[in-house]
Amino acid sequence: MASKITGIYVPTLVPVDERGDINEPELRRFLKWLIDKGVHGLYPNGSTGEFVRLNAEERRRVVKIACETADGRVPVLAGAAEANARETIKACETYLEYGARAVAIVSPFYYRLSPEAVYAYFAEIARNSPIDVTLYNIPMFASPIDVPTIRRLAELPRIVGIKDSSGDVSFMLRMVAAIRPSRPDFTFLTGWDVVLAPMMLAGADGGTNASGNAIPEVMCRLFELTRSGNLEEAMKLQFRILDVFDTMLNPFEFPDGFRAATEMRGFKMGPGRQPSTPAQQVNRASLQKVLQCLLADLGVVEPPAAGCPPRTGNLQKDQIGQIVYEVLHELEQRGVLWKKP
Repeated sequence: MASKITGIYVPTLVPVDERGDINEPELRRFLKWLIDKGVHGLYPNGSTGEFVRLNAEERRRVVKIACETADGRVPVLAGAAEANARETIKACETYLEYGARAVAIVSPFYYRLSPEAVYAYFAEIARNSPIDVTLYNIPMFASPIDVPTIRRLAELPRIVGIKDSSGDVSFMLRMVAAIRPSRPDFTFLTGWDVVLAPMMLAGADGGTNASGNAIPEVMCRLFELTRSGNLEEAMKLQFRILDVFDTMLNPFEFPDGFRAATEMRGFKMGPGRQPSTPAQQVNRASLQKVLQCLLADLGVVEPPAAGCPPRTGNLQKDQIGQIVYEVLHELEQRGVLWKKP
């Protein structure tokens, strides 16, 4: 019997080259680094991996590279969502051949479906998939999966867990209460980084966390602190991750903030597939300095040469403060301003 899916699974970013093609050597180097940093599993073709901006051949290639790089050291939870059930089942078959542990399938998107239609979709896949299936609930982008539907789907042996990205702790509690008594093997993962510790206290087995691309060792430490019952230290770290996550998520076009932070760890992620305007590029450059200061506080990168101003808790003010620091530093370097010895 396959082992239960637990721990920190990283929904991996996909590096692209100057032509916009997948940078395969850099992807392999990045995935190896994540494994060496201690993540418990890889999750290619998640939302952070921009699976909807890849074509079907590229999605398969990304999973194949992940499985080859993992090489049995960590399991691979492969995003297998396609436009319809038939194509999704084909992806399930392919990813089993590649060596994936299980697949993650998002609820149908674009069309808003009823709970009965959502059940029918997943049931069709579960009855025909040769590989274990985890549900993916992300109601901001796709038809929500409610607790009664999850409970019905949990009766199908092939469905072994759920990734929930709602960020709703009460929803996690209701899922665990409804399903765990009859399916103790069923996995509950949270896709919302800022509540990993509270979700684990509610019964989650870990997370699929975008922050793991940039700070894998920090996310793994939070998981271990919470699992070991060191809740005071866990919550201190959770609040620090909250600050970093919000800075990567809110001012950037998703997932550009996570790409920017991961570049600071030494990887050439490239611009992604979504075009951007010159104004967005300028804004990103200034935000990166604020983000670099936050990562420096966690001890995973060096601070900017100009240093880091005291944070106010207001991102816009912090961004302005960082720009002022950068300008003053540049003037000092040019000898325009006197630098205090």
